[in-house]
Amino acid sequence: MILRDVSFSIRKSEFVYMIGKTGSGKSSLLKTLYGDLPLRAGDVEVAGFNLKKIKSSKLPYLRRKIGIIFQDFQLLTDRNITDNLLFVLKATGWSSTAKIRQRIAEVLIQVGLGSVGNKYPHQLSGGEQQRICIARALLNDPQALLADEPTGNLDPEVAEEILKLFIDINRGGMAVLMATHNHDFLTKYPARVLKCQNGELLEITSPTYKA
Repeated sequence: MILRDVSFSIRKSEFVYMIGKTGSGKSSLLKTLYGDLPLRAGDVEVAGFNLKKIKSSKLPYLRRKIGIIFQDFQLLTDRNITDNLLFVLKATGWSSTAKIRQRIAEVLIQVGLGSVGNKYPHQLSGGEQQRICIARALLNDPQALLADEPTGNLDPEVAEEILKLFIDINRGGMAVLMATHNHDFLTKYPARVLKCQNGELLEITSPTYKA
């Protein structure tokens, strides 16, 4: 048993941190929310999908409604940034070349990297690669972003820049659930906090928390 009796909801436009020690269940919970781990018991609804009833054939439709950002980027190293984003759009049903080009340009500008389309992942810094991952997550205009330690491999200054980007996206109306080990974020940029601890998911109320 990793987590038990979990009960929480996240509203549209809400920013939520999820904290907890390594192995406490943060990644497992996120994987359950985007359908990578099966729901063993209970009821979960994400972006209008009931995860208890969802069929594997419907998972791609769920994942169009939520953007997922990983700590280790998971970019395709054998193709440039434009082709990385093109791959996602083609895989999720986009067919119009003009609309694809427009959408790629839009998300690259949104993350502050409008001119890197022809570069390959290895030609970008870690912070730039993570921005591309955020751009990738935004392609289908999701209802929420789920981020699993998105700043864990970055220098503190770069990590803070990435957090600010998430905050800007959230202010635009998108829900964000971000797992993090960086407790400085909670102090400098207060938001709601969920904590995985001893098999439970706890709501944290502290001086760093604002309702």
